[in-house]
Amino acid sequence: MIRVFIGYDPVETVAYNVLQHSIQQRCSQPVSFTPIRLSHLGHLFTRERNPLQSTEFSFSRFLTPYLSDYQGWSLFTDCDMLAQDDLARLWKLREDRYAVMVVKHNHQPKESVKFLNQPQTAYAKKNWSSVMLFNNARCTALTPAYVNTATGLELHQFKWLGDEALIGALPARWNHLVGYDPPQSDAALIHYTLGGPYFHEYAQCEYADLWFRERDSMVVALQRHQQARSA
Repeated sequence: MIRVFIGYDPVETVAYNVLQHSIQQRCSQPVSFTPIRLSHLGHLFTRERNPLQSTEFSFSRFLTPYLSDYQGWSLFTDCDMLAQDDLARLWKLREDRYAVMVVKHNHQPKESVKFLNQPQTAYAKKNWSSVMLFNNARCTALTPAYVNTATGLELHQFKWLGDEALIGALPARWNHLVGYDPPQSDAALIHYTLGGPYFHEYAQCEYADLWFRERDSMVVALQRHQQARSA
């Protein structure tokens, strides 16, 4: 079973659902989905929202190993993504010598704001945490108490590992940054990091046509299901 945890923010509900649909349509192995949604976490996540947060799951994403009982492997992704390849291919890249595996971007944004006028913050390892393969048993430092109190940089720069050698590298195609990375035909996980086409302001962004095609496919599938039930 491929365990997928997706960051959930109410303003990006449609993005969450389209991403989930895009994964299901292409995955060749059983896959489970868990939204990391604040309303589901209750007392597990108590820290106040930081003014620099652009989404509700900026910090709660690091509860993925805890929510997995620190067992096996789990994948976390932001919700503003679109799968274009079989997630089983990413799953096969797991290496037990690492605690976490990420795309090691050298992402240095120049703008100060991104979608919906949310702040854009530059720091080392920017966007590494937007796709993370967790080797959960080696991530026991990520307790609810730690996630609630650690600084943003301690979390997003993986200081909780204590050793950078425990961070494995994934191919860049598994976290393709729209608007930053040059367009590539084999992008496997497209990341609309500046703003997705589900926002009016970004409806013409790169790869927007792929997102709308996926959304329409999801809607058609739902309509067919409803018609079959009512027949």
